[in-house]
Amino acid sequence: MIKHFTKSALLLGCVGLMLGSCSKPMRSQKTGIVYNNKYNGGYMRFQKTHPAPGPGLVAIEGGTFVLGGSADQDVTYDYNNTRRRVTIGSFYMDETEVSNQDWLEYLHYLSIHYTGDRELYYNAMPDTLVWRRPLSYNEPYVDNYLRHPAFQDYPVVGVTWEQIQDYCTFRTNQSNENLLRESGKLAAWKDMNGATPGAAPAVAGTKEAFDTDIYLNGQYKGQGLDGKKMMADLNPNAKPGANGKATRTVRMEDGILKPAYRLPTEAEWEYAALGLAGNTEFENIEDGKIYPWNGMGVRSPKKRTRGMILANFKRGAGDNMGVGGSLNDKADITAPVRSYEPNDFGLYNMAGNVNEWTSDVYRQMSFEDVEDFNPYRGNEYTNKRLADPEKGIYAKDKYGRPIKDAAKSNKKLPWNEFIAQQQGQKAAPATTIAPPAGVPTGAATAALSGKPFNADQRGFADSTDNSLYGITTLVNDHSKVYKGGSWNDRAMWMNPATRRFMDQGEASAEVGFRCAMSMVGAPEINPNGKSHFSVKKPKNYSPKK
Repeated sequence: MIKHFTKSALLLGCVGLMLGSCSKPMRSQKTGIVYNNKYNGGYMRFQKTHPAPGPGLVAIEGGTFVLGGSADQDVTYDYNNTRRRVTIGSFYMDETEVSNQDWLEYLHYLSIHYTGDRELYYNAMPDTLVWRRPLSYNEPYVDNYLRHPAFQDYPVVGVTWEQIQDYCTFRTNQSNENLLRESGKLAAWKDMNGATPGAAPAVAGTKEAFDTDIYLNGQYKGQGLDGKKMMADLNPNAKPGANGKATRTVRMEDGILKPAYRLPTEAEWEYAALGLAGNTEFENIEDGKIYPWNGMGVRSPKKRTRGMILANFKRGAGDNMGVGGSLNDKADITAPVRSYEPNDFGLYNMAGNVNEWTSDVYRQMSFEDVEDFNPYRGNEYTNKRLADPEKGIYAKDKYGRPIKDAAKSNKKLPWNEFIAQQQGQKAAPATTIAPPAGVPTGAATAALSGKPFNADQRGFADSTDNSLYGITTLVNDHSKVYKGGSWNDRAMWMNPATRRFMDQGEASAEVGFRCAMSMVGAPEINPNGKSHFSVKKPKNYSPKK
């Protein structure tokens, strides 16, 4: 009876809240203007929400931890993972490694959108020849591993860091397009005027694939593209459509579209692999970890699975899976992406199976150099090129994606400089200040530094010398970090703090990946049941008082 009364009270409370919100429209706390009103300008404000993760992702609540702190030995003898306390912001991460099935979906997308571009499809193909070894018979994997249904749930391998960047773009666009089509904000999949399934209808004689940035800029709309449940446009300058109503495309302010998929940073990957949230209470970490699971060993202590290997790795020379009749880790090469137990964040195979690419550029002393909030090395800032700066129209490449140029400034430029930069010109400064006496300029400055000086944020325009790359060192900006250990690695590499690197254009049968996504809004994942300071709501402004 009490339970029934509680439910009824909650229902009445919710109804009352809805009625109250209808009778008292939201107003600006600074101007008193009513929001979402087409008669006073039509500024639209939406309810503040904590968005759900995109498909395939789980939430990782951030916090402080010791980067490199789980390492019990310097396995490379490089002194390259010195301990450093840092803070990781909350983010989302793939529950599993990206599988062969996931990559085949990507290849299919390319085949139906760009039917005449064989080069694009070829460049997206994983290198199946990574299975070849001079003194090992692995040819069946060359022919079958990627496409045979028996391997469809196994992690994709043979993919380069560069290929993954394009995959992340595809996944972002496909996820957002599907979200818009299924919600009626774009034309439904079945209402696409006979266009190829999964592709946009013909636009000006061409077939252009959906792109999130292009859509958000208002360049992907019109007859055959617009859905039946478009957003109402309250702008007084908006013109009614064929149905007599003014509608618009979705904006970022609506909170509908998802942020971009990307590779996790090295620090994010290590934090997520450790999963210390399961060992923490009241900010006290009760027990550290060497692996993504608790304990010092690699075998299960549970009664039902006692003695079984907890990950897919190489136990010793010539021992990849145990003894016939009693295979311990159940895998000779890779294993399905949901094999073994997940860690305390719910992530599978954060140790063993395949190493995983991260987004970081490798440097031996990165942990000493990077900042202590969201540490990362590898920023390459870009700006979207404008085909028409006055109208704000993005320039597009032949695949319908925005063209991005290297950023030359870390601040918003004055309008005249911005326009000049977009047009490839050099804007004359409003005033010229002469340097102090004795300060070298021009050729004298170049002579002092040994190379021309270009004022930019990250040194992208500075000259570099790659003549010794591959001879005396493999470390340059193309060397990217991978972590986690693989089916062909010993147990020491499964420690989340270990780190190795490979050229971003190289691939391996022992390296795969998973994606991440930045979280927007409050970092706390599960606020229910936790202490909070009460926050009073602002008083509703009334112009009559």
